[in-house]
Amino acid sequence: MSTNTTDTRAQLESLWEHDAVKILAVFGAIYITYALIGLALGYSVDGIVNTLRRMTYLIAVYGMVTLALNLHWGYTGLFNIGIAGFMAVGLYVTMMLAKPTDPAGAAQYAGLGLPMPVAIVGGVVAAGLAGLIVAIPALRLRADYFAITTIAFAEIVRLGITSGALQEFSLLGIELGTGGGRGLIRNYGDPMNAIFELEAFSSFVDLTNSLFGFGPTQARALAYSIVLVLVLAGIYWLIQRTSRSPFGRVLKAIREDEEAAQSLGKNTNHFKIKVFVLGCALMGLAGILWRFRRTGVTPHAFRPHVTFYIWIALIIGGAGSNTGSVLGSGLFVAILFEGPQYFRRLVDQVVTFGDAPNTFAGSVAPILSGDPAPFVRYTFEEFTTLQFVLMGVALILLMHRRPDGLLGHREETAAAIPLTRRPGDESTAGRGGDSS
Repeated sequence: MSTNTTDTRAQLESLWEHDAVKILAVFGAIYITYALIGLALGYSVDGIVNTLRRMTYLIAVYGMVTLALNLHWGYTGLFNIGIAGFMAVGLYVTMMLAKPTDPAGAAQYAGLGLPMPVAIVGGVVAAGLAGLIVAIPALRLRADYFAITTIAFAEIVRLGITSGALQEFSLLGIELGTGGGRGLIRNYGDPMNAIFELEAFSSFVDLTNSLFGFGPTQARALAYSIVLVLVLAGIYWLIQRTSRSPFGRVLKAIREDEEAAQSLGKNTNHFKIKVFVLGCALMGLAGILWRFRRTGVTPHAFRPHVTFYIWIALIIGGAGSNTGSVLGSGLFVAILFEGPQYFRRLVDQVVTFGDAPNTFAGSVAPILSGDPAPFVRYTFEEFTTLQFVLMGVALILLMHRRPDGLLGHREETAAAIPLTRRPGDESTAGRGGDSS
């Protein structure tokens, strides 16, 4: 019996080594937990599925950006904390390229009226060019100064978007605009109409309606989340191939010891510029997919806390691991981002709270007299602020207990082929010979 148990355990451990199994197991546990909690509290099926759909949407977007950041920090050691700026460049350029030339109705600012695929490519290229502009002078600096440069760029982008100079401007005789603090209104068709207008999509709407009671709007949102998951899988595959290529092995060498890589004849600055541009282009793509279907966008969406979120996700999963980046994004969204709000909705459904004090002092003072109820009410009233505190506490605990993250600093083979055995070892092992 013990032998069978040992064999089963060995098989499970061997199965767990596959990255796909890790991803399916973790995400399966997350989705099942959310679904069971919803069912236990009497949530409707369409409400539970819609919650899981929104979580999938966020995991896919954050996963894309975290993978791009892992390409910078995990593989090359480039400390980029200007993520929100590159996402904003990609989205704003895409919207200005796609908006019609005639700003009819509430849309006050004109665009170039280009087809959506062309606009998306333009936004991705613009984000990559922004990365090139930052990288060329900044890579001459040490890591900490490079980080300061990237966050300064992100703030320049955010303040530039809100400035009056770019609110409406003319470029080569073409009227464009970022909308300033009011942002841009999407006065072009839904970018997903090419899929939504297919006959097969009508069958998808009927299927979701029969299974979950979804209407066309909810079915479209679900379809878009599925598309984002497919894009995430494509980016994962791209970065996996990149990391295992000769180019990727040079990046790892730069991360470990840049001077050693230079001594082997590698122009490390060229490699760093290339990978930084690629990562920034992917961040721009994620920014586009994050918001370009919404009715509008404002600079408020790209505040520095977005960069903070992505770094938390990367730290949870572990730098240097693409699988860890995806898992970290899922755990961040499920536990730290959506989890507290979901928990609040559950508590509100079970417990009825009275009016909360207006100030923190007013909530703490009754505790001294043995009445914690005002503090509890105040806590739930200010749950959004408490969420940032929970993120900070989780980050401190993670850095203290497991600084490498879940899958960080995994042992990777530098060579393109395994070098644990010499060629011919297996063929000569039975004869007791030695290939040497």
